[in-house]
Amino acid sequence: MSAATRRLTTAQALVRFLSAQYTERDGVRRRLIAGTWGIFGHGNVAGIGQALVEYAAVMPYHQGRNEQAMVHAAVGHARQLNRLSAQAVTTSIGPGATNLVTGAALATVNRLPVLLLPGDYFASRVADPLLQQLEHPVEADVSVNDTLRPVSRYFDRVTRPEALIPSALGAVRVLADPAETGAVTLALPQDVQAEAYDWPEEFFADRVWSVRRPAPDPAELAAAAQAVRAARRPLIVAGGGIHHSEAEEALKALVDATGIPVASTQAGKGSLRHDHPADLGGIGHTGTAVSDALARTADLVIGVGTRYTDFTTASGTLFQNPDVRFLNLNITGFDAHKLAARTLVGDARTGLEQLTGALAGHRVEPSYEEEYRAGKERWERVVETAYRADDDTAVPTQTQVLGALDAVVGDEDVVINAAGSLPGDLHKLWRARSPRQYHLEYGYSCMGYEIPAALGVQQAAPGTPVWALVGDGTYLMNPTEIVTAVQEDLPVKLVLIQNHGYASIGGLSESVGAERFGTAYRHRAADGTFTGAPLPVDLAANAASLGMDVLRAKTVRELRDALAEARASSRPTCVYVETDPAPTAPPAEAWWDVPVAEVSAREAAVRARARYDAEAAGRRRHL
Repeated sequence: MSAATRRLTTAQALVRFLSAQYTERDGVRRRLIAGTWGIFGHGNVAGIGQALVEYAAVMPYHQGRNEQAMVHAAVGHARQLNRLSAQAVTTSIGPGATNLVTGAALATVNRLPVLLLPGDYFASRVADPLLQQLEHPVEADVSVNDTLRPVSRYFDRVTRPEALIPSALGAVRVLADPAETGAVTLALPQDVQAEAYDWPEEFFADRVWSVRRPAPDPAELAAAAQAVRAARRPLIVAGGGIHHSEAEEALKALVDATGIPVASTQAGKGSLRHDHPADLGGIGHTGTAVSDALARTADLVIGVGTRYTDFTTASGTLFQNPDVRFLNLNITGFDAHKLAARTLVGDARTGLEQLTGALAGHRVEPSYEEEYRAGKERWERVVETAYRADDDTAVPTQTQVLGALDAVVGDEDVVINAAGSLPGDLHKLWRARSPRQYHLEYGYSCMGYEIPAALGVQQAAPGTPVWALVGDGTYLMNPTEIVTAVQEDLPVKLVLIQNHGYASIGGLSESVGAERFGTAYRHRAADGTFTGAPLPVDLAANAASLGMDVLRAKTVRELRDALAEARASSRPTCVYVETDPAPTAPPAEAWWDVPVAEVSAREAAVRARARYDAEAAGRRRHL
């Protein structure tokens, strides 16, 4: 007797298959592909589009406005749910597909799962060339979707219906694998999408993918414990892997038992609650004074779930103890071996629990605890000064905006940011009260991420107040998903800060001798510089035109009232505030390498190069 089959198109089979995939970790099961974002055009409207209609009851569909933004929304969703659930994104061929590249890079850089389903050219070549096809003179099998290969963790082009079976299984395996996950691309030729095939029923059965918690090798664990016991000034660098593994309580248990202090990367902030005595805040170029001071004298740096980007290491200048060594706990050997570290390859929570057991009875010296706790207290006074507004009728500074928001949010709120001057201010100053409150996308630092990501987070956490913090530069990059928020009744809160230009890059430009050229939103002056009057744009009116409720705040008092009103609102709401551009954030505590012109006729660049050479002299290789 032949096995049972079901006759469906390739697109129908894929959607039905995806609706039956689940992850399971620690006994908790989640739908792997919780929904599909899509913008339809030729290449997916008759295939995936028709299939989503066919299976609307089992595969939720979300209408996007920009393909890149749809990927950002899916990434926000996956991060909020600790990578245990993802979303798919479908596009047409041509520009719809190439618009996915930035979002795919962001997902892969940050180790976050998203499934990309771009349409592709005819596999049969019966229409060749077709609309939007990129013709290559010597590689006829190349399509624009090949731009997604280097930014995807898994890529396949499904050129026959039956090829979908191994391809779909391979794609889902990578999405659910904590060590390999990232963007996954299945390029789907439009004729193959619509072609029918007799699919085995087993293909559509519920399938559960176990998300592993691999334990470190016992020999590695013993060596790691010995290294910690021998260290006099150990420092933990908490990365995003702690959140992905839901290892926050395991980290706290280790710290409570040993007294080892914790500094956090952008992705790892919130691994300890801000008021824990061992939480020192951010580390690196945008870190706190206490974190960076301890990093310079640490003899053992224990990285947990971190990639050690140049912001964390201050471009190789931060860890200055001549005898410093590294111990890295990471789910991937690739990251665990960075900085010539002693490795603990395994799940963050499992590894921390086992390391705590192996360190039973060990604790750092009391004088070390006293030192970092005193440093933490000094930094708290810096935060209070930056947040404080002595005059409620004054125009707020950017740090006072953060102080006003800090006073309004609850422990459950999520604050999202990615680019501009806000990441530095937030990393130094924000008091994270829960593991999911601080949502900074700083692996790719992609302008335009915040608003769509807020949609994905809101979908993943209904009822949770979700805040997207954006400056005017970021807002102008990608505001269109406001329409989707209105369409789907997602009550995201947008804090739109107007400072008339690229504040972060303006400051960087000045520091490297580029004299803030091209960073202000102003009319062009007669001499070719942008020093004229601010442009007569009204971003608040723009947000309102896209369907948001808008609250304008001109003073600190009005800002506090507006934030409270926005938090209570059940509709998408924007708080618009023009800020005093005077810098009020603490200066950088560590260097970041941005090369400066080696020769120049302009004095600003000459001075900047001298500073650069002095800072670069402190760089070291950890071998």
